[in-house]
Amino acid sequence: MKKTPKLTVKDLSLSFGDEIINNISLDVDEGEIVSIIGPSGCGKSTLFNIISGILLQDQGSISIDGKEEKKRQGKFGYMFQDPLLFPWLMVLENVMLGFEIKGLEKKQAKIKAFDLLKKFNLFRYADSYPDRLSGGMKQKAALLRTIAFNSSILLLDEPFGSLDAITRSSLHLYLLEIWKKLKLTIIFTTHDIREAIFLSDRIYVLSKKPATVVDCVETNLSRPRKIKDLTSTKFVELEKKLMSLL
Repeated sequence: MKKTPKLTVKDLSLSFGDEIINNISLDVDEGEIVSIIGPSGCGKSTLFNIISGILLQDQGSISIDGKEEKKRQGKFGYMFQDPLLFPWLMVLENVMLGFEIKGLEKKQAKIKAFDLLKKFNLFRYADSYPDRLSGGMKQKAALLRTIAFNSSILLLDEPFGSLDAITRSSLHLYLLEIWKKLKLTIIFTTHDIREAIFLSDRIYVLSKKPATVVDCVETNLSRPRKIKDLTSTKFVELEKKLMSLL
């Protein structure tokens, strides 16, 4: 018997005068990394805003663990392209904030934040302010704060898009390490086909606006992923297939 998906989006549509999203359905199993790609401006971020509850759909439903969720604020960890760290707070305090918003007392939030920073190699930056960090370090801190707020399902909206290629590659490996250790469920939007292939179990391809699902492609690449996978025959074939769908 097929397991109930962690997240189910069914027949989702939204218009702001013009139709933006048209009858989108997708699902994500627990522990999967699923990417969403599509032409620039097709509505990927709008889709995330609907899933997270920032926007309300005109029609369709969103379910978590088989239960429809109409009030979805707080049900997801949501990370944007910009790290959005509070500049007046140190890294430790920024990560603590995720736990505090979730309802933990400050003392317990501090213990948990320290533990997260130690586990994922940011402990030495605990007392640093964001303006002292590199772009990659800021994104690592923002990712941990997102996990502190909600590690059930992460919505990562082009989180590495502003980084250079070398830093982005290191962040891919960092994310995969966290995903494996914490058994996260991740939905990831990107303009970068290679990034989507490298990270994902499956990739949904959206059309230009109004966005519909063109295809869902399974990567079928073995894990753990390695940088050398980027030049494998299977990887290149997947890249060609996805390019043909866009």
